[in-house]
Amino acid sequence: MRRRPPRKKKRLQNSRQLQSLEEVGNALATETDLERLLDLVVRRLRELVGARVVAVALPTGDDDLRFAGVAGEGTEELLGETISRSGSKSGKVFARRRSERIDSVLDDPEVHQEVTRRLGARTGMWVPLVARDRAIGVLEIHDKEGQDARFSDDDLRLAETFAARAAVAVELSQRVESDALRRVVQAQELERGRLARELHDETGQALTSILLGLKPLEEALAEHPARAALAELREHVVAALQDVRRLAVELRPAVLDDFGLVAALERLTEAFAEQTGIRVDFHSALGERRLPPEVETALYRVVQESLTNIVKHAHARSVSISLARRDSAVAAVIEDDGAGFDPRLVREGGVGLLGMRERLALLDGRLEIESRPGAGTTLVAEVPLR
Repeated sequence: MRRRPPRKKKRLQNSRQLQSLEEVGNALATETDLERLLDLVVRRLRELVGARVVAVALPTGDDDLRFAGVAGEGTEELLGETISRSGSKSGKVFARRRSERIDSVLDDPEVHQEVTRRLGARTGMWVPLVARDRAIGVLEIHDKEGQDARFSDDDLRLAETFAARAAVAVELSQRVESDALRRVVQAQELERGRLARELHDETGQALTSILLGLKPLEEALAEHPARAALAELREHVVAALQDVRRLAVELRPAVLDDFGLVAALERLTEAFAEQTGIRVDFHSALGERRLPPEVETALYRVVQESLTNIVKHAHARSVSISLARRDSAVAAVIEDDGAGFDPRLVREGGVGLLGMRERLALLDGRLEIESRPGAGTTLVAEVPLR
């Protein structure tokens, strides 16, 4: 049996790889759901380079990467976990935007040893996802299948070619997802405003009319035994009217639209202190100039959600809230003296942090959290001003 010459075999292999890349490119171009797209990316790259494990990590927070897609045996538990950018090879590659190939992960001080230990990894390749000259993620690839677990330069070049196509698809999917989220947030605020006006103008006025109608009845039944029941009914209507007004303000305070963020937060913090007994110190250094409406809404919602978390989880005695300009940005800082927590151990969706991050990200803003058990919490929301 005749064997193919090495050069001909190499050309055949390259041809198959190009065909696979073309198929992958077509598949990536038709998938816009980010979660499904990332799953497709890791599975196809694993097949393409013959790797045991492939993962894709995306930036989250200020110094973390989150494993948003994994493929390979024993990788399921890694999905959704975060690692520090400053303490991992993935983070270094993300920052440098330059691929790396390692023949022994144990010998590289930048490698995140906990992750590689859990994966049982021996070798690795790290390839950044770069779109429009901006790093948007990292591909982490471990262990060539077969007797020799090391990857070749050809494997790295193939992964880089794949990554260039994947980055375009991922960036497009993120933009589609961001646009969809922006529309949802805008629709929510419009609906909140409509409900707030309806509660204030219709339900509130109806309850006020009932109160006015009860007054002459109370006067007419001054000596009647039913007057006590009528007075109790009046108290219930007053309580319902107060609840309706409070709910209308929580949904969309008119003062936010009419007078701006500072006035709205003054009202919010005063009501919060009165209802909870928690002392609130509010300070603004923004001056009289109004911020863009979308910035005011985002920062108001962040402060509102933070105060809700403080009541539910922090058991704080006092809260400090300040607004200030930072160069070409505006920042809201919320500090409490409550129980604190370990941010690494808290599921962000459970305390509203994910919603805050997403809302701020729509404005290219960021959220910083400093906390530890027993030492209170500091939350900083910053939004650039264009």
